[in-house]
Amino acid sequence: MPHSVNANASADTSQAQSSSLSVTRMASAKAVMLQRITEHCKLFQGVDLKRSLGQALLGVGLYAGVIAAMIYAAVAGQWIVVALLAPLAALLLVKLFTIQHDCGHGSYFESRLANNALGFFLSILTFTPYGFWRDAHNRHHASSGDLDRRGVGAVDTLTIDEFKRLSPFNQKIYQLYRHPMTLVFLGAPFYFLIMQRFPIAGAMPFTETYQGLRLSQIWKSVALLNVALVVFYGGFSLLFGLGPVAAVFLPVIIASAWIGSWLFFVQHQYEDTYWEKRADWNYAEAAIFGSSHYKLPTILRWFSGNIGLHHIHHLASRIPNYKLMECYRASEDLLSLPVLTIRESFKCARLALWDAANKKMVTFAAVRAAA
Repeated sequence: MPHSVNANASADTSQAQSSSLSVTRMASAKAVMLQRITEHCKLFQGVDLKRSLGQALLGVGLYAGVIAAMIYAAVAGQWIVVALLAPLAALLLVKLFTIQHDCGHGSYFESRLANNALGFFLSILTFTPYGFWRDAHNRHHASSGDLDRRGVGAVDTLTIDEFKRLSPFNQKIYQLYRHPMTLVFLGAPFYFLIMQRFPIAGAMPFTETYQGLRLSQIWKSVALLNVALVVFYGGFSLLFGLGPVAAVFLPVIIASAWIGSWLFFVQHQYEDTYWEKRADWNYAEAAIFGSSHYKLPTILRWFSGNIGLHHIHHLASRIPNYKLMECYRASEDLLSLPVLTIRESFKCARLALWDAANKKMVTFAAVRAAA
């Protein structure tokens, strides 16, 4: 019997050592792969001025043309034409937002002044304060996946333990906040049209960890855009009437808000995403494994500025949107990583809590079932 016990103990020890060695090798292989990907992505950073100008002129020109046709149809009472053109205008507005997005990262032009000028002009069309959004979004990039640096610029996400510590009232608030109808269908238009008119960058009542922006950092950006919106859309209203202008622009902005917010949501809120405490957090890991490759058809990739390749974008935000697919196709490492399909993405809508023990996002129902 003693010999049998010793043999079993020896086997267990050997198995544990083998398992530990396997984990170490996997971690080492992952680190090497991430280094290769990082070096690869550096090759695609940098502006191609001709492509930047061509894309911006085409995007603005197409949007202006479709909007002009819609206003003409609205004034003439051709509401079917307005309704048929609205989805195309919304997709084009998403395209313009991706250009504004690149300007915010300083990746669209070499000149900071040029980036800021185009970014501000496009913000009048997207209803999104350029400077405020730029600073919040870049902060999101710097801390994405870090449980100790959650805050402005991201979808608020709690761990299971944090949710359980909330009062019943705040649990209900978080559940309401994370409901797809709130985050996308109702919340997105409300945020773009109303909330962004105010310099608000504070925490929700259910958050324990939150990094916001100071009022002094954002009020000028918000105020400047509000003035520009009054002048721009007020001018249109004087020319064509408030009714036709509202009937044209509001549906377009609302639909583009739905599309953009859904894209932003699935870029980080999928089951096998990445969250770690600050001590264990790694920028490259957070970018590649905490940002999805949302696989979209070619036409939707164009309208969305290839933002579905979000893992590449988070790792190297100085790559212009028009180079992201080239970067992806030129790397065997990137080609080997998992993708998130449109069908699979719908399952992400109910994911709401980070399960730190099992390293995955889970639903409220799963947490209740496990209780």
